[in-house]
Amino acid sequence: MPENPATVPLPDDGPLHGDPGLQPERTALAWGRTVLTLIAASAICLRWIPEQGPFVLAMFGLTVAAGTAIYLTQRRRYRRSAEGIREGRLAPGIAAILWTAGACFALGAIGVWLVLS
Repeated sequence: MPENPATVPLPDDGPLHGDPGLQPERTALAWGRTVLTLIAASAICLRWIPEQGPFVLAMFGLTVAAGTAIYLTQRRRYRRSAEGIREGRLAPGIAAILWTAGACFALGAIGVWLVLS
């Protein structure tokens, strides 16, 4: 009787699943767009320094930190997603979601404070 392909362990250097268009690839692309957006936002923050003062550096630092954190954890998230699909169960990355939401909230709060001050 042939083995179930979902339970066969894959080598570390091979693909984690057989369909390159599955959810992990789309999610990786979405996180890549998020990093690119944060880089653009951090550059825009630097343009505001003459008008808003050095407090804008807090926004710059937050956008750079968020983009760096997403970039550095992307490989682990991709592997976890691909393994979850292969195993038939996938849990959402609650920490990444909460951290990103918190960074967005903080950026929005700093932006509102700068506009109103």
